[in-house]
Amino acid sequence: MYSLLLAIIYLAFISLGLPDSLLGSAWPVMHTAFQVPISYMGIITMLISGCTVLSSLLSDFLTKKLKNPAVVIISALMTCLALFGFSRATAFWMLVVLAVPYGLGAGSVDAALNNYVATHYSAKHMSWLHCFWGVGAIISPFVMGYALTHSHWNNGYLTISAVQGFIGLVLLLSLPLWKVNKEKAVSTQPEKSIGLVGALKIKGVPFLLLGFFCYCAAEFAALEWASTYLVQARKLPEEMAATFGSLFFIGMTVGRFFGGFIMDRFGDRKMIRMGAAISILGMFLLWLPVQTNVFSLMAFVIIGLGFAPIYPCIIHSTPSNFGAENSGAIIGIQMASAYAGATFMPPIYGLLGKAIGFEIMPFYLLIFIGLMLFMVEKTFRITKNS
Repeated sequence: MYSLLLAIIYLAFISLGLPDSLLGSAWPVMHTAFQVPISYMGIITMLISGCTVLSSLLSDFLTKKLKNPAVVIISALMTCLALFGFSRATAFWMLVVLAVPYGLGAGSVDAALNNYVATHYSAKHMSWLHCFWGVGAIISPFVMGYALTHSHWNNGYLTISAVQGFIGLVLLLSLPLWKVNKEKAVSTQPEKSIGLVGALKIKGVPFLLLGFFCYCAAEFAALEWASTYLVQARKLPEEMAATFGSLFFIGMTVGRFFGGFIMDRFGDRKMIRMGAAISILGMFLLWLPVQTNVFSLMAFVIIGLGFAPIYPCIIHSTPSNFGAENSGAIIGIQMASAYAGATFMPPIYGLLGKAIGFEIMPFYLLIFIGLMLFMVEKTFRITKNS
């Protein structure tokens, strides 16, 4: 039963990944259908991420009031309805309205499940948890690519909405499992709500928040703009670019699966360093001024491989760096910081891409990964000396 609960948590993270890559895959076609500039994707993503920031900040409060299972189920059903609404949208303003429940459905469940796994499981399970997020993120571009080739982008959203609804039903049926084997948890220390001000007063937390902000700025720029980069900078057909946009997720998911076998051996800090180094190699390949697209396609896989351990290792290190009793509140604020990076930075790439050229992606990613590594290293040094 304990293993079945873990499988249910993995399934919940598939539902988190499903919507994340859908808009980026479809946008090269959607923006023409709605007769809006290509940079308008930033409006939608900013609203989605902004609402996710809000629900992340409330996650510690909601989890204590409603408990983990209820937060997970409500969130899955909210995103299911939002995705269905996207499939029926006939005007851009409808997407703007639907972006609100789209974002609110993600933040609380993300923070709640991340904290649950960080405090109750080893690093390998955190890696595999986010591997299943990648499974959801990989599925969506293939579904959208098939829809664009054989029918219409609306059907891509409709299909993912149905899958999301099915996962929500499974989560609802799993309610009794959440009461099983609590004594097997790795940590049973009580958590407390220290709030935003209290968290910021803890040594190292502000640097970690900035590092997480920078990492998600890079990840979501690659996530949302990979297909557009391949169309605009590499001149791939839109249908092909929608499918190849999943290469980033394939690299990330493969990296998190195999990384799970070595994370407990190397530890969070070394895994973050190795991931940053691998991703920089991918950025170099993306920059290479060659005619063939092979290096660009390889680059997105390698960047995904490099990004793979960074997010789960930052989360997993939180209880050991700052104490399990503070982790619930801090991880909620971390999620807010992460989604703030995902909210404001990828749209800036869209604006820069339109003004300068989408070829700037490798330099854009490099800046934020470099800043992330500096901030996270500073956090580890501070907490080690505390």
